[in-house]
Amino acid sequence: MGESNFIDYVKIFCKSGKGGAGSVHLRHEKSKPRGGPDGGNGGRGGHVVIKGNKQLWTLLHLKYTKHIIAKDGEKGSSNLCTGADGNDALIEVPLGTIIKNFETKETELEITEDGEVKVMMSGGRGGMGNHHFKTSTHQTPRFAQPGEQGTEGWKIFELKLLADVGLVGFPNAGKSTLLSVVSAAKPEIADYPFTTLVPNLGVVAYREHRSFVMADIPGIIEGASEGKGLGLRFLRHIERNSLLLFIIPINSKNIKKEYEILLNELKTYNPELLDKKIILAISKSDLMPENEIKKIKKNIPKIPFIFISSHTGSGLMELKDVLWRELNS
Repeated sequence: MGESNFIDYVKIFCKSGKGGAGSVHLRHEKSKPRGGPDGGNGGRGGHVVIKGNKQLWTLLHLKYTKHIIAKDGEKGSSNLCTGADGNDALIEVPLGTIIKNFETKETELEITEDGEVKVMMSGGRGGMGNHHFKTSTHQTPRFAQPGEQGTEGWKIFELKLLADVGLVGFPNAGKSTLLSVVSAAKPEIADYPFTTLVPNLGVVAYREHRSFVMADIPGIIEGASEGKGLGLRFLRHIERNSLLLFIIPINSKNIKKEYEILLNELKTYNPELLDKKIILAISKSDLMPENEIKKIKKNIPKIPFIFISSHTGSGLMELKDVLWRELNS
């Protein structure tokens, strides 16, 4: 997922179909010159339907779609024939997509499973034909119901990546390198801040052909929850992760302080994020001798932690074991 094709926010005008009008028709046959009303009902207007597709990782396919309009239902006809329903407008989205009302910003629905289908906007009901209005005192009604109008409005489609493990850390902490080593993902990696400008997903192979999904979230900086740096744009992706893996390099000036800043940014953005399991990985541990590592251990926050090196592979299998155990505890 490169910078140019990862889209996690789109705004689209959506409209469901209008119901077809009921038919006004009186039966005329040689044997029954006054056969009475036989106008059929109108068809239902098309729904606007959302469907989850696990093959999609981004909202790129909707980037240039400004209007999605379902078809109107058809009119009823004679001989009590009901008009055809309008075709639904189907919108396929990646798992983790939420749809909000543009005016109120309220979440209306979310898609989290492959093949999951939800009606976002119902089509209007078809009108009843004049057959329904026949009474003992009114044998030949010459009127029918019009079709019900559909609904319309602007919708926000917002993607929050679904992953088992979310990597959280400052820029250049080694998150992308870790993901590239433990999975087949190939994020851009360089020795400067903000190399990662879009989230990256990788499937991490584990023992006995098992696996879990890891997400590399672009680096957080102090003030990200207030919109600084890459800010709120990517913090929302962390909300969907089952477990958070904090990455702090061993050559950080103050590991404990860096951890507390990261924790505070998550808390400020959404306090519920602190309810998630958090594991700390001290990256780039090959840069320090063993005697220095022993000193560093004394100042590490009291949460589960592990020293790793993506360069040498040290600690990576142990890290996978810890992550798998926590994910399945």
